[in-house]
Amino acid sequence: MTDFPALPADFTYGVSTASYQIEGAVGEDGRGTSIWDTFSAEPGRIRNGETGAVACDHYHRWPEDVALMKDLGVDSYRFSVAWPRIQPTGSGPANEAGLAFYDKLVDALLEAGIEPAVTLYHWDLPQPLQDAGGWQSRETAQRLADYATIVADRLGDRVSMWMPLNEPVVVTMLGHAIGTHAPGQSLGFDALPVAHHQLLGHGLAVQALRAAGATNIGIASNHTPTWAASDSAEDREAAAAYDTLANWLFADPILRGSYPDGMEGFMPGPVADDLAVISTPLDWFGVNYYQPTLVGVPGAGGEESPVLEGAALPEGMPFELRRITDVPTTDFGWAIVPDGLRETLTTFHQRYGDALPPLYVTESGCSYHDKVVDGRVSDQARIDYHDGHLRAIARAIEDGVDVRGYFTWSLLDNFEWAEGFTERFGLVHVDYDTLTRTPKDSYLWLQQLLAARS
Repeated sequence: MTDFPALPADFTYGVSTASYQIEGAVGEDGRGTSIWDTFSAEPGRIRNGETGAVACDHYHRWPEDVALMKDLGVDSYRFSVAWPRIQPTGSGPANEAGLAFYDKLVDALLEAGIEPAVTLYHWDLPQPLQDAGGWQSRETAQRLADYATIVADRLGDRVSMWMPLNEPVVVTMLGHAIGTHAPGQSLGFDALPVAHHQLLGHGLAVQALRAAGATNIGIASNHTPTWAASDSAEDREAAAAYDTLANWLFADPILRGSYPDGMEGFMPGPVADDLAVISTPLDWFGVNYYQPTLVGVPGAGGEESPVLEGAALPEGMPFELRRITDVPTTDFGWAIVPDGLRETLTTFHQRYGDALPPLYVTESGCSYHDKVVDGRVSDQARIDYHDGHLRAIARAIEDGVDVRGYFTWSLLDNFEWAEGFTERFGLVHVDYDTLTRTPKDSYLWLQQLLAARS
């Protein structure tokens, strides 16, 4: 018998996707334009000039994708609602066709025995909101709450988990500080109000969801163990600065109701009043984990980390990100360190203590440039990745951390943002010419794991 990771009997196994990465149909049924539509159309922004205009065509092929999940035997499906499908301009009344699409999807999931887990904002901001200031504007936070009310009024009686935001750190750093993601701004430290307004939007959306009767609300927040490049005081200080910006700037306000020391002064006010909203209690906290970050003093050299996707840090940053060289890597160049997930989970447990709600790993996955050979996709490296990360969760649970579930990124190969279709994270291979789905060996492995539970 296969030796599977040992996790609690009620542990949730899920798969995950995001709307712009899989849906396609960007001009159908009243959907408005998103910042990723605009960004992808700009020359030089996306590898090979690719876009999410068709992607996996999930908008039309969703019954096939639900059937794949049913056959897999997964407990939950984490997907995002496309804000421009619901409110094409980012405000005002709902687009009925957009709501009807997610209505059908949620019903089909429940019929298949799969719990729907909804992310409200997975980066596809309606372009008219960006034109009005986007996340640099406080008004966008209120618009997120209004949108949350519309979606909860329609789906709240059937959705099992809610996440107002996905990875606000990535939106802040890659979208607004560095410019490799939509909307493509290179603001450096001037991007910090973007972090605050996203967090405020999160808090307002949590309150709006609760007012609409929704329950079981959390967040999907990207976190990484930060490792100093050496034991020198300078490298340790640089690593501490990055740790604050990448991790605690986004978790402390939610879980402590305060910004890390020294950061509050960078935020637009009224900060104290906003923090009371941002820290609205959650039912659980979601951690997205991919790899640790190696950080050193700027200017010391060393190979640049792939996490920046080829971009340079803005001038004046008090740290430099380095490539981790002594571990295996994915085809994306990302370091494979399962124990970094255990480290992240236990660090949260130690830092927040009784203030920490139950944890979920809301994303973790790996890209390999898989090919279909004789009808099969052999991806043992992906099996090893997920096996290792599930075992890391088991160790964290043994250490006393309350971890409730793991959502594999991703169900399908999909549009990987600035990398276009080059990087493949899916358990299911997608041929982008024919849109044929082919379950990979990793899908079959997870299917066996899930069957073995019962």
